[in-house]
Amino acid sequence: MFDRYESGEQAVLVHVDLDDEVAREDLQELKLLASSAGVETLAVITTSRSTPHPKFFVGSGKAQEIADAVAALEAKLVIFNHALSPSQEKNIESLVKCRVLDRISLILDIFAQRARTHEGKLQVELAQLRHISTRLIRGWTHLERQKGGIGMRGPGETQLETDRRLIRGRMKNIMRRLEKVEKQREQGRRARKRNDLPTVSLVGYTNAGKSTLFNRITEADVYAADQLFATLDPTLRKLVIDDVGPIILADTVGFIRHLPHDLVAAFKATLQETREADIQLHVVDVADERRAENIDAVQIVLDEVGADEVPQLLVYNKIDMVDEIDAHIDRNEDGMPIRVWLSAQTGEGTELLMQAIAERLAKQMAHHELKIPPADSRWRGVFYELECIQEESYAEDGSWLVRVKMSLTDWQRLTKRDTNLANYVINQDVE
Repeated sequence: MFDRYESGEQAVLVHVDLDDEVAREDLQELKLLASSAGVETLAVITTSRSTPHPKFFVGSGKAQEIADAVAALEAKLVIFNHALSPSQEKNIESLVKCRVLDRISLILDIFAQRARTHEGKLQVELAQLRHISTRLIRGWTHLERQKGGIGMRGPGETQLETDRRLIRGRMKNIMRRLEKVEKQREQGRRARKRNDLPTVSLVGYTNAGKSTLFNRITEADVYAADQLFATLDPTLRKLVIDDVGPIILADTVGFIRHLPHDLVAAFKATLQETREADIQLHVVDVADERRAENIDAVQIVLDEVGADEVPQLLVYNKIDMVDEIDAHIDRNEDGMPIRVWLSAQTGEGTELLMQAIAERLAKQMAHHELKIPPADSRWRGVFYELECIQEESYAEDGSWLVRVKMSLTDWQRLTKRDTNLANYVINQDVE
C-alpha cells in the first residue's frame, strides 16, 4: 500500500531557508535523515524564500533547476526538508518525473525500517496510513471510471473511494489492536506500582546517545548506532541504585524537531512510560551546535503527550567530543543535582549520574530508626526482603534496633498494612 523506495536509492536533497524561525529546518539534519534511511545523496539544492511557493514550495525557476539536476544525475528520488502539501508533492513529481518525499514521509519511512516489535510496527503503520490517506488522489486519479456512455460506466465506487474505505477499515483494526497493547502496558505499570519501584525514563533528541547510556548503566544489549531513530521500541530494565534500591529504567524513542503529529499520536502508548516516570533523564548531545533548540524541541513533544510536569535531570552527553569539559554535576541553590556531564561512550561520569539519581530519588525516601519487640520479629524478614536495612543491633530486653531507608511509598504501604509499625519508630528522618 505504501510507496517505498529501495535502500541505497540515489536522491537529490532540497532545502529552503525560510524567514520564519519556527518553520526553519536544519540542512545537516536532513543529510543525517537521508543517510539513516539508506539514501545516497547525489546533490543538495538550497534556496531562500520568505514564504513557500503555493505550487512547488520553491519558486518555479528553482523547481526547474531541481528537474534538470534529476535528469542530469539520473536520480530516482527528490527529498524536501519540509512538509509538502499533497498538491505541491503532485506538482513537483509531474515536473521532475520521479518520486518526491517530504520530511514527514522520510521520517515515517525511517520509522518503518527501524520498528522491530509487533507494537512498533502497528504504530508506524497507523501513522503511515494517516499520512497517506491525504495523498491517495495522486496515485488513483487514472482509475476513476464514473463517466457516462456505453462501456464507461463504473461500479458505483471509484478506486479512490474503495481505497479510502479500505484504509479506514485497516486503521480501525490497528487502533483496536493497539488498545489491547496499551491495556497490557497499563497492567505492567500497575504491577510495578504495586511493587513500588520508581521509574526513570530516558528522553531526548534523536541520536543524543540515550541507548548507549542505557547499555552502559544497565549492561544491556539494546541496539545503538550513530544514526537518527536507532531506537523505536521501548526497553525496560531493572537497575539497583545505591541508597535507593531497585528502580526501572526505560529507554524510549528519540524526538526530533517538528515530529509529525501522526507519529506522536501513534506512539502514545509507548510515550506513556515517559509521562508516568518519577524522573526523566533528558539526554542532550553537548557536541551539537543546536543543543538549545534540541532541548526546546523535546520539551514541545513532552508537552504534547502530557509529560512536561515530570521532574527532569539534564544529562549532557558526549563530553569526549568537546575539549576542556570534565565529568561533573551542576547543582541548584538548594544543592540538588540539575545537570550531569558525562560520556556514555567512554563511561566517564556515569558514576556521577548514579549519584545524582540517588539524590533526586532520596527526596522520596523514608529514613527511620525503630525498636521492634521480639513478638513482632517478622518485620526483620520484611525489611531484608526490601533490602532497606542500614544498621541493626539488639537491646538488652531482646528488642531489635534497626535503621531503615526505603521509598516513601514502601513505608506508607507497610504502615497501612499494620498500624503498629509506626508505634515502633523511635527516631525518624535519620541519616
